[in-house]
Amino acid sequence: MSKHPTGHRHAVGLTRRELLQVGYSGLLGMGLPSLLAPRARAEPGKGRRAKGVILVFLTGAPSHLDMFDLKPDAPAEVRGTFRPIASRTAGMRICEHLPRLAARSHEFAVVRSMTHNLPSHEHATHFVLTGIDKMPPGATHMASRHDWPCYASALDYLRPRRDGIPNGVMLPTYLNNGYGFSGQHAGFLGPKHDPWHSKQDPNDPNFRVENLNLPVGLSVGDLDDRKQLLARVDRQRAGLDRSREMAEYGTQQQQALSMLTASAIARAFAIDREPSRVRDRYGRHPFGQSLLLARRLVEAGVPIVQANMGSMNNWDTHNNNFGQLKDRLLPPLDQGVAALLDDLGTRGLLDETLVVMLGEFGRTPKIGGNVGTPSYVPDGRDHWAGVFSALFAGAGVRGGQVIGSSDKIGAYPANSPYFPSNLGATIYDALGIDPKAAIADRLNRPMQLNEGDVMKVLFTGAAG
Repeated sequence: MSKHPTGHRHAVGLTRRELLQVGYSGLLGMGLPSLLAPRARAEPGKGRRAKGVILVFLTGAPSHLDMFDLKPDAPAEVRGTFRPIASRTAGMRICEHLPRLAARSHEFAVVRSMTHNLPSHEHATHFVLTGIDKMPPGATHMASRHDWPCYASALDYLRPRRDGIPNGVMLPTYLNNGYGFSGQHAGFLGPKHDPWHSKQDPNDPNFRVENLNLPVGLSVGDLDDRKQLLARVDRQRAGLDRSREMAEYGTQQQQALSMLTASAIARAFAIDREPSRVRDRYGRHPFGQSLLLARRLVEAGVPIVQANMGSMNNWDTHNNNFGQLKDRLLPPLDQGVAALLDDLGTRGLLDETLVVMLGEFGRTPKIGGNVGTPSYVPDGRDHWAGVFSALFAGAGVRGGQVIGSSDKIGAYPANSPYFPSNLGATIYDALGIDPKAAIADRLNRPMQLNEGDVMKVLFTGAAG
């Protein structure tokens, strides 16, 4: 059973110029300052299960009632049109449009009692991508340096590295609505801890490392000439804001260049070198190829990879919920995630890679006629944070189990509620990071990284 955290202490008081660094941190389409200035903060944890984490993020929030928590005995306005099918695990029934995952249920655990209290995309994204349960002081619906750091950024702060491998990569898109969603960067830890953001579809035939977004006037070929590159970067910097981040950037160029030229990362991004049969198995679509790229990156040593299943709010099914899930969303997800589990297993990586799949919340039990889903739309589901589902696999997770349950209509947890803080604690613990570790903002004010309890039942199979 989890405990709901009582609150967080957060940093406030950054300047407008510092907030502008949110935009600058996308310098390479990945966030150059995130490559910089490692500071030894913590040693790797002794109980580490995972070398890597793949977070499969269903942006926009999928319907738990139509995927992993169907309610066939509920009234028609709740149960919807999908049928539950038997999985390989006795008693675990999931959506008929996820047959590949049903056949692999022994590989994963489903948590049916995730919950929080903010059914807003921007706020909820902040929650689940950082492991918090309430908004930090000063944070809003858009990304700022008041935000709590994402998992990769906290890892980079606590366990810096100098081997040319980033601590985190997010792909294949940056979630934004004219402004960036919170939870995608280092927040108050500063842009030097931002993860890389790769903003291209790996299913694009032209996708390769040479197409990553570099500063104007630069090419990957220039990376072989360090002096030339430094001279060009200096010219690019000449007209830019001379804030503290820019000063740090200037002193850490060589480390950034080391990461950019790391052969393991360059090879990982060269997805066109993957055998055609493997690419076909994942599916020649953005979902499948993003998951394949995620596998390549963790295999290259990147500890946290977030693969967004579509652009912003892709799973936001206010209209045509069942048609969108059946035709557009579930088939490629089913294919891609099944292939990922198989591929990780075949390569001996599943035991050391934690796979987590979830959205930012669930969707309303009642079909149509909700806030945001007008009464004249008979087949949509609205935002719902009362309860939702998450899938976990690998890194010691005991597969073939259902953890927690929702009530008869899938509105609230019936038992064992788990919060975003529990998710965060579990991710950190799997990587050997103490969730209670101390971090500090850029004014050196201390705070606790995470206030949740680890979801031990994932690994033990018994409530704890």
